Amino acid sequence: MPIPQLSSSKSPRDWSKRQINQRSSFIPHKKRPNAPKTFNYKYRRPGSCRSNFKISPQLIKRLIPVGLILFLIATIFLLGAFAWYSRDLPDPNHLLDRSVAQSTKIYDRTGEHVLYEVHGDQKRTLLELDQIPDYVKWATIAAEDKDFYHHKGFSLWAIFRTAITNVLKGQTAGGSTLTQQFVKNAILSKEKTYSRKIKELILSYQIEKKFSKDEILKMYLNEIPYGSTAYGVESAAQTFLHKSTTELTLAEAATLAAMPQSPTYYFNNQDVLLGRRNHILNLMAKEDYITKDEAKQAQDEIMEIKTPRENIDAPHFVMYIKELLTKRYGERTIENGGFKVYTTLDFDKQKMAEEIIQQEMEKRGEQYNASNAAMVSLNPKTGEILTMVGSKDFFNEEIDGQVNVTLRPRQPGSSLKPFVYTLAFDNGYQPESILFDLETNFGSSGDGGNYIPHNYDTESHGPVSLRQALAGSLNIPAVKLLYLVGPEDVLDLLKDFGYSTLKSAEHYGLSLVLGGGEVKLLEHTAAYGVLSQEGLKYDTQAILKIVDDKDEILFEFKPEEAKSKRVLNKKTAQIINNVLSDNQARAYVFGLNSSLQLGDRPVAAKTGTTNDYRDAWTIGYTPSLVTGVWVGNNDNSEMKRGASGSVMAGPIWHNFMQQALEKQPIEKFSDMPDLPEIDKPMLNGQIGNEQIVKIDKISGKLATDFTPVSMIEEKTYFDVHSILYYVDKNDPLGPAPDKPEKDSQFEKWEETIRHWAEENNYNQEQPPTEYDDVHIPGSQPEIQIISPQANNTFNETIQCQATANAKQGTISRVEYYVDNQFIGASKSQPYYMLNTNAFNLSSGQHILKAVAYDQFDNSASQEVNFNYTNNSYNINQPTVFWFNPQANQTLNSTDFPINISASVSFNRPIYQIKFYYQTGDQTNLIGTLTNPESLSHLYLTWPEAPSTGNYQLYLEVVDNRQNTYVSPKINITLK
Repeated sequence: MPIPQLSSSKSPRDWSKRQINQRSSFIPHKKRPNAPKTFNYKYRRPGSCRSNFKISPQLIKRLIPVGLILFLIATIFLLGAFAWYSRDLPDPNHLLDRSVAQSTKIYDRTGEHVLYEVHGDQKRTLLELDQIPDYVKWATIAAEDKDFYHHKGFSLWAIFRTAITNVLKGQTAGGSTLTQQFVKNAILSKEKTYSRKIKELILSYQIEKKFSKDEILKMYLNEIPYGSTAYGVESAAQTFLHKSTTELTLAEAATLAAMPQSPTYYFNNQDVLLGRRNHILNLMAKEDYITKDEAKQAQDEIMEIKTPRENIDAPHFVMYIKELLTKRYGERTIENGGFKVYTTLDFDKQKMAEEIIQQEMEKRGEQYNASNAAMVSLNPKTGEILTMVGSKDFFNEEIDGQVNVTLRPRQPGSSLKPFVYTLAFDNGYQPESILFDLETNFGSSGDGGNYIPHNYDTESHGPVSLRQALAGSLNIPAVKLLYLVGPEDVLDLLKDFGYSTLKSAEHYGLSLVLGGGEVKLLEHTAAYGVLSQEGLKYDTQAILKIVDDKDEILFEFKPEEAKSKRVLNKKTAQIINNVLSDNQARAYVFGLNSSLQLGDRPVAAKTGTTNDYRDAWTIGYTPSLVTGVWVGNNDNSEMKRGASGSVMAGPIWHNFMQQALEKQPIEKFSDMPDLPEIDKPMLNGQIGNEQIVKIDKISGKLATDFTPVSMIEEKTYFDVHSILYYVDKNDPLGPAPDKPEKDSQFEKWEETIRHWAEENNYNQEQPPTEYDDVHIPGSQPEIQIISPQANNTFNETIQCQATANAKQGTISRVEYYVDNQFIGASKSQPYYMLNTNAFNLSSGQHILKAVAYDQFDNSASQEVNFNYTNNSYNINQPTVFWFNPQANQTLNSTDFPINISASVSFNRPIYQIKFYYQTGDQTNLIGTLTNPESLSHLYLTWPEAPSTGNYQLYLEVVDNRQNTYVSPKINITLK
């Protein structure tokens, strides 16, 4: 893209009326058109100086031939000298065609920010004349050659005047025209010899004949040295003022015009430089290029010529771009070719990233002995690099700041785990599949010891789902999962995702999943971007377009046409995205408000921390932005304990993502896909085969229909094993292995699970296969009702009596029921019970049942009908007598728990009694007694004291027909 052509500044005057040269489009001088510069000499008046010396005509006649001969000799000499000195001069006709070294400019994605100029010894950018503001041209002409538009390349008078001045006054002032300066600085060498001066005059004259003044001015402004490596006004503006020529103020234009005379001196003596600037502004006003007011205003402008250090933004990214360009085009072409390179860099996001890294490292860097940080951010939908911060400070040699950590292999810690889980989900495992997080010896570590990894919190968490294990970054389940899916297959997946630094599986073993390998932050971040795009991989892009010095496009990447390659099943990617974005799942480790969440915006993220805290990572993404952050020390020295990924890298990642996405619409990940049902323990989220069995308490065998309910208990049997017992790691969804013990890890995993099951009271016994042989047909006791006899009639008192014999052991009790309502029991011979007013029956026929139980709760029953006559069937309210507490008693809260005791008198069978306390409209239940054996002494514990205040106690009585009666209330006080 060509440099934008900005409109030139204009003088208040109408310069179009004062054009000097028909070949010139630039109006430089105040004189009338075509009016040559004239000089007025004053002669002495005649006769003021008399002489008697006279030359005779004869002498003149003799001298003429001699003069002609001398003239011819001089002419021949001059022509010879002209030919001699011209023989090695460049052809003026080809000056515009010659190759002039130009800097390669590297831009951000908008083309508005020049990040850097790649150049050789000469840093140069060529501009068209109409791209240079008029006041830059005026300042140059006023400072160097005010008669530029009037001479023919050199001025004999100026040369003569300069020679006299240099001899008489000992000065070294120059008499060169602007054309001569161009020849001297851009075409010939700078040697101070007469021969070079002659060549300079000759070539200047030839150039003036060949080119217009505007063309000469353009060549001058594009190629004259301004100091340091800056050649041409554009490079000078960028080098010393850090801006483009089009952005120069009048004062800055005059300052740059002053520098070519003696760049080093003026740079080191900027007060003198400002004095020369002000002199040039006065000259511009004198020549009527600007007004005196404009000159005064520019002279008052405060400005500073900046150190000609490399003017560079996003330095690590720029060096990365330069490396890419050099590989493609070669070093010399990039330094001299004048390319314009438009990169993918988002300038605003880059500055944002640099500032956040500085701020966050100031907060925690010294505290945790961390000196450096790096960040990469990409658009995962196209692969474009939006930010690249290779270190905290590119220019800080103490931290090796020029090392681009985004391109250096570092151990990723747990931030590599998601790809192991991704492969597991692709193989059929599900987020709810179970692994045991128990300390496990995985065998030889390759260095003579045993590999026994531990979790970050040094705790073991028992059975956990894969969702919990990944969200909580648990190490032991991750190592087990790597074994199940295979390190070789994981490395193949990582290669497909774009990793280039990992070695063979034998090099890492099972430590691979905990960051045993080394990865580049750029590749690591791009791999997370593949997950964000549901398995589509876009090649990383850093350059949008390359344009050569002839504005021909050499390369162009169009984001809207970016091509992708599928490297992961879409459904699998949706599963891992769901797990990594589950803030609830990671809350038990990081909390709900950790740096890994962005409020209402769904985001998937993972941290990583290496052993001894040498590397801290956080990488996370939305569907449109993926960012990776690393914190540590370039010399690989340890940070302090606690410098984890969530503590060090997490806040940097969080702040950048929050600011970068602040004005962007919220994007959501795809919903969790439907998963098939799996009827296999561990894979389906069950710890093992669980079986609930009814057992006879006495025999310990399976209960039967003859087993009394009171003798039945339910037992849960767990077939608890490691996942290797149920799953063939080479075919997870296939049948269970016939001989799981052949797996080299089986016994190691099983041993830890057996200990865990014992400690947690998991019954790993096999359920019984035999049936209850205590409660069998024929083992029931015998019972016979003695009283009442069939169809006996009673009116108040019922006399109950039975005989019973046990076939096993002894009789434990005989219970009596009237119309299936329990009325009492007898535990000894002759199993007699006299019931007078425990209940009131209506007149008519009723059924009495007697049930005999032996010591094993085998039972037998007999029923008999009887008649009952009730001539005065009245229902009264229950009568309550309170033993403790008593009416109007004061209790202390320290007395609790207290035992409530009371007696109840009621003329109906009582099924249930409820105790209440009440204050105002609020009523609270203290407790309930069901089928109380004795109404004369009721006991209940009141466990906790209510708040202090006045309360009322009362009972609620429920009879055998579910009628409810409320007793009178008593008052108590609690303090």
